[in-house]
Amino acid sequence: MSGATEIGCACGRTRFEVLGAPILVSECLCNSCRAAADRLATLPGARNILTSYGATPSAEYRKDRVRILSGAKHLSEFRLSADAGSRRVVATCCNTPVFLELKGAHWLSIYLHLWPDEARPRAEMRTMTGDLPDASNLPNDIPNLKSHTVSFYAKLLGAWAAMGFRNPKVELVRKIDA
Repeated sequence: MSGATEIGCACGRTRFEVLGAPILVSECLCNSCRAAADRLATLPGARNILTSYGATPSAEYRKDRVRILSGAKHLSEFRLSADAGSRRVVATCCNTPVFLELKGAHWLSIYLHLWPDEARPRAEMRTMTGDLPDASNLPNDIPNLKSHTVSFYAKLLGAWAAMGFRNPKVELVRKIDA
């Protein structure tokens, strides 16, 4: 495992430390990631986190390798609907989306815009291109997958096994609506 990397929100009040390399780095094009990014971009002072072709880039990290260094009081959850299984977490100090957590997941999908450009992990694949009405405009620099693959899930399962099949909780008390 390589060293620790410090990342944070746009204003710098909310900081995280990630340990080692991510499980994988991807760009998601599913309908819910695109819809959530669009809604979160309407928050005061927020910027759009989507790429020019509508993908949400993130690094998937084991929860036990992510530590909040500062600004925990600014973290609030956003859900597309009251019964949505996934939640996006926003640093409300500057309305920066910071990560996605799926219900029951042992990892966090940490948005790549938190890293400085020169240190930003590079995406290995695009997933859920099947949700797009027309995927022909996507770059061909990495695989453009219609859905998640067996190798995608195998990497996540391997990380979970390495964690002893634990699932640390990320406790948040605040919620936002966008």
